[in-house]
Amino acid sequence: MTDGLDRATLRQFLLGLAQGMNASAESVDRIRDVIAEVARAYGGDDADFVVLPTIILIESGESDESRVAIRSATNASFRFDQIAALYELIAQAKTGSVTPLDGIRRLNEIGAMRPRLGWITRTFGHAVLTTGLSLLLAPTWQGVIVAFVLGALIGLLKLVRSPTLQLIMPVVAAFVCATAVFLLAEVIEIGDPIRLLIAPLVTFLPGGVLTSATVELAAGQMISGASRLVYGFVQLALLAFGILAAGTVVGVDSSSYEALDGGSPLPWWVALIGILVFALGNYLHFSAPPSTFGWVLLALVVAYTGQWAGTEFVGATVGGFVGAVAMTPVVLWIATLRHGAPSQLTFLPAFWLLVPGAAGLVGLTEAVATDGGLSDFTTALVSVMSIALGVLIGTALYRVVHHGAEEIVQFAVALPPASDESAPAPNLWSRITAPWRRNGHR
Repeated sequence: MTDGLDRATLRQFLLGLAQGMNASAESVDRIRDVIAEVARAYGGDDADFVVLPTIILIESGESDESRVAIRSATNASFRFDQIAALYELIAQAKTGSVTPLDGIRRLNEIGAMRPRLGWITRTFGHAVLTTGLSLLLAPTWQGVIVAFVLGALIGLLKLVRSPTLQLIMPVVAAFVCATAVFLLAEVIEIGDPIRLLIAPLVTFLPGGVLTSATVELAAGQMISGASRLVYGFVQLALLAFGILAAGTVVGVDSSSYEALDGGSPLPWWVALIGILVFALGNYLHFSAPPSTFGWVLLALVVAYTGQWAGTEFVGATVGGFVGAVAMTPVVLWIATLRHGAPSQLTFLPAFWLLVPGAAGLVGLTEAVATDGGLSDFTTALVSVMSIALGVLIGTALYRVVHHGAEEIVQFAVALPPASDESAPAPNLWSRITAPWRRNGHR
C-alpha cells in the first residue's frame, strides 16, 4: 500500500466498515480490533484508529506523509439481513480477498438493501415477537392477545422512515400502548399492566445499549461507554414519559404503576413456546437470513435456561448474569462456524430476552410515579451491571479456551525515523550552498 490513491481508498473502506459495525450496534473496542485486523490484511500496519459512537478517525501513512480520514457516524440501524451481509464482507476483508474499491461498492449495496420480506410480513413479525415475549412475562391469555394487537400496531408505526419522526417514536409508541393497556385493564384481566407494556415496546428498549455501555466502560472506553450510558437512560426516560403521560390522560392512580401478580399464571411449558415464537418474530420482523433462525433460537434457549437457573438457585438479581455467562461463549462460537451467524445477530435477541432495559423501564416509571420505586430502579441498575459482567466473563472464558492468553498491552511511544548516522558529515561548501539548493527544489 504505497500508492496514495490506494491508501485513500483503503481509509474510506475502513471508515465504511466501522460505520457499518456501528449501525450493527457493535461495541467500539470490537470495531477497532476488527478494522485493525482488516488494515493489516491490506498492508496498512501503520494505520491508527479512533472509534466513537458518533465519529470515526483513521490515520495511515508514514510520519511525514500520514493522512487522516474522518466520518461522522449516522444513526442508521441495520436489519439482520444487512448485519449478515456486512459480516460476510468483513470475513472477506480480513483475508484481503476483496479490493478496497469493490468493498466500498459492496458497503453501499448493503446500505441500500431492501428488506427481504415485505412490510406486511415484517409487521406481522413484530406482532409475533411481542406475543412470544408476553408469554415469557407470564400474563393472562387475555394479556397475550392484547400484546399481539399492540405489537402489530407498533410494527406499523415502525414502518415510518422519517428521521424526524424516529426521534419521537419511543414517546408516541409508549403513549399509545400505555393508553390502550390502562383502559383495557379496567375491563379485562390482563395481569400486570406495566410489565405487559414491555412486550410491544421491547424493540425500543435500550437493553443492548446499556449493556454495551457497561462493557465499554469496563474495557476502558470511557468516552463511548459514558455517552452510550447517558443515551440509554434518555431512551428509558422517553419511554417512561410516554407511559406517565398516558396514565395522566386516562386518570390512573399511582398504584397502577406498581408491579402486580398475574391473575392466573400460564403453565411452565408456555415459556418454551414463548421462546420459539419470540425467535420466529425476530426472524420475520428483521428479515433475517433463513440459515440464521436455528442459531438465534439456540442462543435464546441458552440465555433463558441460564437466567432461569440463576434465578431459581441463586436469586433474581444474578439471573441475568448467569444467562449472559452461558449465552456469550455460545454466541461467539456460532460466529466462528463456517455456516454460523454473526455475533451481533444472535446477541441482540438474547439481550432483549434477558430484558435489562425492561427492568430499567419498570424501575424508572415506578421511581417517578410512586413512593417506593427508587429501590426497584436501583435493582434494575444492578441487573444491567450483572448482565454486562456476565458478557465480559463469558467473552474472557471463550478467548482463553480458543485463543489462549491475550498479550498484555504495554505503554509505548513510537520513535521518529532515525537519521542515517553512517552518512558523511556535510563539508563547508555543502553547508554554504544548502539554501540555494533548497530554493532550487521549490
